[in-house]
Amino acid sequence: MPEVLVPHEVGGSAVTSRGPLNTKPIPVKTLGASADRPATGKPMISSTRIARRVRQLGRQISETYADIETPLVMVVILKGATVFAADLLRSLSIPAELEFVRASSYHGGTTSSGRLQLAHMVDGPLVGRHVLLVEDIVDSGLTVSAITKRIRRMGPASLRIAALLDRPARRVVEVKIDFCGFVIPDRFVIGYGLDYAGLYRELPHIYSLT
Repeated sequence: MPEVLVPHEVGGSAVTSRGPLNTKPIPVKTLGASADRPATGKPMISSTRIARRVRQLGRQISETYADIETPLVMVVILKGATVFAADLLRSLSIPAELEFVRASSYHGGTTSSGRLQLAHMVDGPLVGRHVLLVEDIVDSGLTVSAITKRIRRMGPASLRIAALLDRPARRVVEVKIDFCGFVIPDRFVIGYGLDYAGLYRELPHIYSLT
């Protein structure tokens, strides 16, 4: 089961089903505040908690695919899922291959535009392969839904979804997440691969900007 995060108080920290997070706000200079950019971020998930949850997901995925005869194909959605996918790949105890797809529905803002740009699909054949689609955050569900439809047309033996974060408050289309790290409230988040206008992917923790 994914860990569920809920706001503890307005402008404060967040708590999970396992208790409060031991984190602190990002310094203003870290975010490079300006007139058109948020000055501070609200911490939500520490790097320690992320690492622990990713290891758990790795074990679950390895158990699920333990009996397949060919390596698992991890299809990573660029760019946000790259950090999560790299750690998830290293946590697996089964052979796995990497493929990539590039799509976006944010275009530099903090809310999904609803207009999906699919710039690159996987290079290798997926016929008869077991595919795991890896996403950083499932928001409206439009991106994952569109990509899964494209992948299914490529004839995989199975297709499942792994997402670090699930933000169901923004859902537009129904999406089944088979392996989910955390369920978060309706906040725009950065860090651990997630960005705001291309920045802050390098932050080790996950922070809320809203």
